[in-house]
Amino acid sequence: MDGSPIPVVSTGSDFFSPQFSRRKIVLVAGGAGFLGSHLCDNLIADGHSVVCLDNLQTGRMENIAGLLKNDRFHFVRHDITNALPWDGPLDEIYNLACAASPPLYQKDPIHTFRTCTEGVLNLLGLARRTGARILQSSTSEVYGDPEVTPQREGYRGAVNTIGPRACYDEGKRAAETLFWEFGAHQGVEVRIARIFNTYGPRMSPDDGRVVSNFVVQALTGADLTLYGDGMQTRSFCYVDDMVAGLRRLMASECSLPVNLGNPGEFTMRELADRVLRLTGSRSRIVHHPLPVDDPRQRRPDIGFAKSVLGWAPTVPLEQGLALTIRHFADELKTLPLREAELHHV
Repeated sequence: MDGSPIPVVSTGSDFFSPQFSRRKIVLVAGGAGFLGSHLCDNLIADGHSVVCLDNLQTGRMENIAGLLKNDRFHFVRHDITNALPWDGPLDEIYNLACAASPPLYQKDPIHTFRTCTEGVLNLLGLARRTGARILQSSTSEVYGDPEVTPQREGYRGAVNTIGPRACYDEGKRAAETLFWEFGAHQGVEVRIARIFNTYGPRMSPDDGRVVSNFVVQALTGADLTLYGDGMQTRSFCYVDDMVAGLRRLMASECSLPVNLGNPGEFTMRELADRVLRLTGSRSRIVHHPLPVDDPRQRRPDIGFAKSVLGWAPTVPLEQGLALTIRHFADELKTLPLREAELHHV
C-alpha cells in the first residue's frame, strides 16, 4: 500500500450534526477488519459518528458494506504508519490496526512492527492533539509461550525476541509501553486491552486462524490440520462479547492493561471434534509439525475485567461456533477460496 489517504465515502451531512451532539465522534483504525467492523457496527447502532481508517491489507470492504451509506460513517483508506489524514474533532480512538494471524503478519514482518510502533505513535499524537481517549488492542501474545496458567495481567511473559512471531509479539509489547508513557507523561487518556482469541462472522476464510481454518476445511471436505499432538490449548471469545468488553474498557477509568477473553480452555483436538460434529463433515484430521514458538497454552484470568469493568463473556463456544459456521457456509457459496498457509494462533 502507498499509504495515501483515499476517501471512499464522503463525510455525510449528519456527521457533525447538532442532533448528535450528545454522541461521540470515534475513530476506529483497522475498522474494516474482522473485529473492527463489528465495533463500527456497534458504535453506529448507538448513534455515534465513526471515522474508519483501514489500509485493506487484511480488512475487507464487504465487512463495512452495510455502513457505507450511513451519514455518520466515514471510511478512509489509509495506512497508520503514514501521517494521519484526519484533522477534525475526536472523542475516542480505537486502535485495531494490525494483521493478527501469523501467516498474515509474517508476510511483511517489518511493516507489522512499524504498525505497532510508528503507527501507534501517530495515533497517540492524534489523541494528544484532539484530547481523545485512546484504546490499544493489545494481545495475549505479549505473554509469549506462558509458563503460568491462567495468564494474569501481572505476568511478564516468555517471548522470543528473534523468533518468527517476534514482529507481532514484541511489536505489541512496544505498543503497550508507548501507550503507558503517553499516559504517564503526555496527559493522554489511554486504555489497553489484552485480547485473547476472538472468533465469529466476518473472519476471512483464508486468514490462517484456527477457527476459520477448521470451519473452512470441514465445510469444503478438506483435511483438518492439527499441529503437534493437538493438545495445545486456546480460549475462544465470541466477537459480540469482545466488542462489549472493548466498549466497557473505553468507558472505564482504568489505564492499566486488562485481559479480555473467554476463560474456557479447549485443546485443538477438542475444537476440531466440535467443528466436525457441528458441520456434519466427514473430513479427516491430519497432524503436521508444531510451528516455531507456537504457544502451548492460552487461558486468560479475567478477574480484573470482572471487578473493574463488570464484564464477562456470555456466548458459549457451541453457540458461537454455530453462528460462525453459518456465516462461512454462506460466504463460501459466493467467494472463491484463496490458498492460505494454515497455522494455529
